[in-house]
Amino acid sequence: MPRPARDMATTAREFEAVFVGQMTKLMVEMVETDTGFSGGHAEEMFRGILAEQMGNEIAKRGNFGLAPMVLDQMIRMQEGAANGQ
Repeated sequence: MPRPARDMATTAREFEAVFVGQMTKLMVEMVETDTGFSGGHAEEMFRGILAEQMGNEIAKRGNFGLAPMVLDQMIRMQEGAANGQ
């Protein structure tokens, strides 16, 4: 049964948020933390959460542009499946 377009749009936005979150995580991990102002172990524990939330917020703004492309591909795949391709 084909998924409604709204569900696919939500899935595309969620994919974008995860993708941007992973990119952000890599960037955050590259920041040196061995200075006197480092948060120590607690900072290390919450860096992943921070990156995930940053990814969610960036995706919410809709300016990244990945979600519309993913949605377009999902629609094409669904149409191909419906046509027996």
